[in-house]
Amino acid sequence: MKANCWMGRNTVEIHEVPDPQILNSHDAVIRITSSAICGSDLHLYDGYIPTMEKGDILGHEFMGEVVEVGPEVSKLRVGDRVVVPFPIACGRCLSCKHELYSVCENSNPNAGLAEKLMGHAPAGIFGYSHMLGGFAGGQAEYARVPFADVGPIKIEDDLPDEKVLFLSDIFPTGWMGAEMCDIKPGDVIAVWGAGPVGLFAIASAFLMGAERVIAIDRFSYRLDQARRAGAETLDYEEVDVLDTLREMTAGRGPDACIDAVGMEAHHPTPAIYGYDRAKQATRMETDRPYALREAILACRNGGTVSVIGVYGGLVDKFPMGSFMNRSLTMRTGQCHVQRYMEPLLRRIRDGDIDPAFVISHRIGLEDVPRGYEMFKHKQDGCTKVVIHP
Repeated sequence: MKANCWMGRNTVEIHEVPDPQILNSHDAVIRITSSAICGSDLHLYDGYIPTMEKGDILGHEFMGEVVEVGPEVSKLRVGDRVVVPFPIACGRCLSCKHELYSVCENSNPNAGLAEKLMGHAPAGIFGYSHMLGGFAGGQAEYARVPFADVGPIKIEDDLPDEKVLFLSDIFPTGWMGAEMCDIKPGDVIAVWGAGPVGLFAIASAFLMGAERVIAIDRFSYRLDQARRAGAETLDYEEVDVLDTLREMTAGRGPDACIDAVGMEAHHPTPAIYGYDRAKQATRMETDRPYALREAILACRNGGTVSVIGVYGGLVDKFPMGSFMNRSLTMRTGQCHVQRYMEPLLRRIRDGDIDPAFVISHRIGLEDVPRGYEMFKHKQDGCTKVVIHP
């Protein structure tokens, strides 16, 4: 089969690779009908996630048709149409029983690698380095899905792929980011990053009853999309974000702040940006935490900082004094996607939201390397790239 393979920093290539096989009695193999490039894939592309190996197949947002199942798979049949969540979960461990699927205790065969960096290992993730399991991803023609009775959700109606594909990651991630804010009527929510996850966080916050949502970004086309989703917007290259948020909230600050940016954040001040950029480039720190720092400083006293942007390791200049002295709460995590798939599918069916609104480009598998470059460099108004193998 053909697959998109990581070949080194800023290099992906389409190669012929062996077809996936059933390796465990709980596995399934699916023929992929749609997948996507995620913003967190860019961290792999840029070389900031350790334990990548040349030839690794990327992609953790995908769906398709079941073509083979292991002998102990009971919920899926050949021919079923399914969306696959990006975290791999066993369904039986303590974490899974508490619906904390992204920290499943049994799905990461390389847990020891992750423990060296993180203390404890999270779950395995499709196409996202060897410390997270070394599983082949879904930017390919076929994929093996472990624990097939736990992860995939069947799509049993005629909803098109593009309405349900993002149940695999970014819609549940944005929803969880808003949910962690404990939104109450009248709340003001600020969202750093108006990419796909940020847009879903905006939409989710409104569905949960937020009165106002303020989106912070620097790309005009992304800010336009945020406004269409109902948000007020700030271009952080044009205004002082902290001062402006105070002005917009009578001096108090937002009730909750969502960091939907993560480890490769940008800052308009060359000296500040250069400090973290140099430390990251020399691996003296792994992440550029401008958005996180700003979200902490902006949040009202006693408020919540919700972090759904991906971080890989260590950050510098963390404002712990502000965080501790102002009674802030931080909630974070890779999304526990399996928890949200059914309720969010119902919202799609009921017409509450059409997730396809984030799609800007559709490409074939052979064009994926161009898609990565376009997405990384924000070319041609690129918000979300969907791949149809």
